[in-house]
Amino acid sequence: MTLATDQSPTHSRTEPQSRGAHRSAVLDPRLLWGSLPDAVRKLDPRTLWRNPVMFIVEIGALWSTVLAVIDPSWFAWLIVGWLWATVVFANLAEAVAEGRGKAQAESLRKTKTATTARRLTGWAPGIAGDEEEVAAPLLRQGDVVVVEAGQTIPGDGDVVEGIASVDESAITGESAPVIRESGGDRSAVTGGTTVLSDRIVVTITQKPGESFIDRMIGLVEGANRQKTPNEIALNILLSSLTIIFVFAVVTLQPLAIYSKANNPGVPDSLALNADGVTGIVMVALLVCLIPTTIGALLSAIGIAGMDRLVQRNVLAVSGRAVEAAGDVNTLLLDKTGTITLGNRQAAEFIALHGVSPDELADAAQLSSLADETPEGRSVVVFAKQRYGLRARTPGELTGASWVEFSATTRMSGVDVDGHSLRKGAVAAVAQWVTTHGGDVDAEVSAVADEVAATGGTPLAVGEIRDGAARVLGVIALKDVVKHGMRERFDEMRRMGIRTVMITGDNPLTAKAIADEAGVDDFLAEATPEDKMALIKKEQAGGRLVAMTGDGTNDAPALAQADVGVAMNSGTSAAKEAGNMVDLDSDPTKLIEIVEIGKQLLITRGALTTFSMANDIAKYFAIIPALFVGLFPGLDLLNIMRLHSPQSAILSAVIFNALVIVALIPLALRGVRYTPSSASKLLSRNLSLFGLGGIIAPFIGIKAIDLVIQLIPGM
Repeated sequence: MTLATDQSPTHSRTEPQSRGAHRSAVLDPRLLWGSLPDAVRKLDPRTLWRNPVMFIVEIGALWSTVLAVIDPSWFAWLIVGWLWATVVFANLAEAVAEGRGKAQAESLRKTKTATTARRLTGWAPGIAGDEEEVAAPLLRQGDVVVVEAGQTIPGDGDVVEGIASVDESAITGESAPVIRESGGDRSAVTGGTTVLSDRIVVTITQKPGESFIDRMIGLVEGANRQKTPNEIALNILLSSLTIIFVFAVVTLQPLAIYSKANNPGVPDSLALNADGVTGIVMVALLVCLIPTTIGALLSAIGIAGMDRLVQRNVLAVSGRAVEAAGDVNTLLLDKTGTITLGNRQAAEFIALHGVSPDELADAAQLSSLADETPEGRSVVVFAKQRYGLRARTPGELTGASWVEFSATTRMSGVDVDGHSLRKGAVAAVAQWVTTHGGDVDAEVSAVADEVAATGGTPLAVGEIRDGAARVLGVIALKDVVKHGMRERFDEMRRMGIRTVMITGDNPLTAKAIADEAGVDDFLAEATPEDKMALIKKEQAGGRLVAMTGDGTNDAPALAQADVGVAMNSGTSAAKEAGNMVDLDSDPTKLIEIVEIGKQLLITRGALTTFSMANDIAKYFAIIPALFVGLFPGLDLLNIMRLHSPQSAILSAVIFNALVIVALIPLALRGVRYTPSSASKLLSRNLSLFGLGGIIAPFIGIKAIDLVIQLIPGM
């Protein structure tokens, strides 16, 4: 029986990226048109009150509509129309962000078909139990089901018996099957996936309606998205600014009445009448001065941040985890499979004194033919590639007795024609040699120590020929650091993030790998208690910590970490403890998650800066238009030389609405992030979005004013 192995990280990201590319056209007219009904439905005050800024705009639009009905004019109705457009455009930003996840949610729902489960009653290890068919939705926690080749796994659970190849493409989008087996850290299975071979018994761990797919559907649709602490704080700030501007605008009415009473010769104008400032103009002023841009886009930015994680096949329990990833100070990374390829490979044959390199290579290859571990296969390949030895198979040696590698003996080898070869751990081979009357030279220990000091793993090769036992040499295995890891860690360092490698290796090996990879620190011979202690130590210093894990012994550390990324291939305990689940089970994705979190924070900060700076230009458009008739000196502030008070106010309101639509792609796609220090990022955002936020309205309002001039009566 041959079972496919888990997909490699390189391949696992292909499909999510293609889906992300397909969904990147955020201003696709069909997407906008399809989201418009949702945007209109969000005009319901019971929904909109959660966004205080836009709620105030809707109240102002409603009041302006009443005033326009009482005293109709083209100017009044144009203002009313664009005020309502402002609210709809704000809702459209959120509707588009949510709409991008609906297609994926619909795809996930298809996996929740009316599956029939084969539930076992009275099952126990060694006891088959009785089988009955039930509908999958009727399963409860603790139920035991059996799934065979071609059948769909009816619910989330852990494999308690058997091993099988499972197709998880319905969840991950990756077509390569993976192995799921009882015991170990690859026992968790997800409802909706399909068993391709063999038979497994699964204990259901989900509660009804709380399956992995149920949670994922809710998250990609935004139904379960909770506001993050930073988002709540920003909402409070925006609400406070809105309240301040409400009071400021309201005070204009008595100020205008008082000023007009002291200047009776001033004729009524657009802004001023016998009673002061007109109601519609007051609303227009308020809408233009409050931070409507960021208020409209804030929710969309948060939804898009989680959406970018979904595109990379990462399920976040909440937006808090995404935001925390952006503030991470310390990354804890497992060595095996994250920093290194995971499988040690033969890198060098070191022959002892009196032994030729070719003789050692031949013995190493022969003694490894019965070793099916990745290390054993790498020895065979290395001997072939480096020393030109042809590929051989155990069947070619007649009368040979093969010794397969086992964890007990820690050796593999072959006995043929009175000649014995063994390859394995240095201590095991040395004991085998001495047991058969041979002597182990001190050179063996010296070479082995030298290999270990450089980060390698030494294996010894011994032989018995003509009754004489000896050690021929040492094989140096090396845990290969993944390509580009040093550059990634350099990026992390520029971002102010400290990287710590966690490994069970001895300190010498750990230090060599850490130096080669370029991490800042390492924790050798790590136990679950050591990981927990390290996380608490970092957090006690005021730092946020992120880590990955897949085993039950990782669960406490995942729960303690601020960002705990559990592998989908891991145990249910690990997935429950973490606040993110990587569906591709790629530990290196933690670095991408941190970058997505930082991009979310930077996007929110950049658009907030742009929105605040935006208001400055609106002051120069509306304030002169309001009071230039009363105070002619204010005409000096009309630096845009707008055509008339009517066109100035209308241009500002139109620009205020259109800029929301213009920024939707940026809110959904995110501001481009390049690793650099916080001060450099701040300088760039202030110069680009701060200065841009001041200049863009001057250009936009003036352009709209030129168009309005062409309208008769304006």
